[in-house]
Amino acid sequence: MPGSNNTDLTRLRIALTVFFALDGFIFAGWVVRIPAIKEQTGASAGALGLALLGVSAGAVITMMLTGRLCRRYGSHAVTVICGILLSLSVALPPLTHSAVALGAVLLVFGAAYGGINVAFNSAAVDLVAALRRPIMPSFHAAFSLGGMLGAGLGGLVAGHLSPTRHLLGLTLVGLVVTAVAGRSLRRQQPPKPPEPAGDSGQDGPRRLDGRRRGLVAVFGLIALCTAYGEGAMADWGALHLEQDLGASAGAAALGYSCFALAMTVGRLTGTTLLERLGRTRTVVAGGATAALGMLAGSLAPSLWAALIGFAVTGLGLANLFPVAVERAGMLAGPSGVATASTLGYGGMLLGPPAIGFMADWFSLPTALTSVAALAAVAALIGPATRRTTGG
Repeated sequence: MPGSNNTDLTRLRIALTVFFALDGFIFAGWVVRIPAIKEQTGASAGALGLALLGVSAGAVITMMLTGRLCRRYGSHAVTVICGILLSLSVALPPLTHSAVALGAVLLVFGAAYGGINVAFNSAAVDLVAALRRPIMPSFHAAFSLGGMLGAGLGGLVAGHLSPTRHLLGLTLVGLVVTAVAGRSLRRQQPPKPPEPAGDSGQDGPRRLDGRRRGLVAVFGLIALCTAYGEGAMADWGALHLEQDLGASAGAAALGYSCFALAMTVGRLTGTTLLERLGRTRTVVAGGATAALGMLAGSLAPSLWAALIGFAVTGLGLANLFPVAVERAGMLAGPSGVATASTLGYGGMLLGPPAIGFMADWFSLPTALTSVAALAAVAALIGPATRRTTGG
């Protein structure tokens, strides 16, 4: 029987890994076609920016609702349903011909994207508890790898396929993968959730009291600090290298590539790191490393020094978000995952415009040091969670 249970948990881990990778693959495939869809809709830069907020708005609105749906119907079922919706909705943007219509369909796409993120992270939290190993970073590494594959493939086909055909292809891939992985996922009974840390047994499993609500908020703040850096690097890293360090467009594009690749490597090795250092020291060391890396990346006088700084930042930030989501989920189940994810996504939304405002007031290099400041905040508040992190 124990062998059979281990086999079931392994199958569950594989199915969840596939969904994480599919999410990154589909989202990156959409992102690389944004310029072509902008041209198709005839939207101005400002109108496109407002339309793109539909993704964020849909995700944030849906995340808290998804936490309740996971409690009622189970995270496995919600993951499969959101996988279907995500696959279908990615085909909608190239069918629009105005910024308003684009914003409307992106609300649907964002809702599916936010929903599946809460659902499969909730399922992963229960699996981590059942396996008693800190494997959450491996799931987020799958998301990163899926994103790299989706972006790379999108770049290759962009000159040969219209956005409509490309994104319809993503729909077909997504539906097939969801059907196969979803069948395996639905067959596996979710591991029994553990009692939250510090539960007296009187409040029922995973019911929040004031202390646990505060701890979930702390983990959400760590997620926000991490995602702020990711959003800032994605939107402003290349411009900094090109504008402030005189890099060519091609060399400037290497900035985010170095950051993303280092983050993927950090997540692939995250389980080993967590087993050796424990969660608290991983958060503290990661935040401190990211702070030092971003100071170098934003203030370095040469391109290569900045690229090394960006890579160090990616390594430092790699495991902060997975740890924050896992711990929030252990404390409060899907609702905790939803809270941490919503705050994290809020950080990703806050980062780019905040950097822009600060760049206008001061300079872009100075503005980018705010990423280092928030990474340092994550490192400083990490010890406050020691009692819930098992190390």
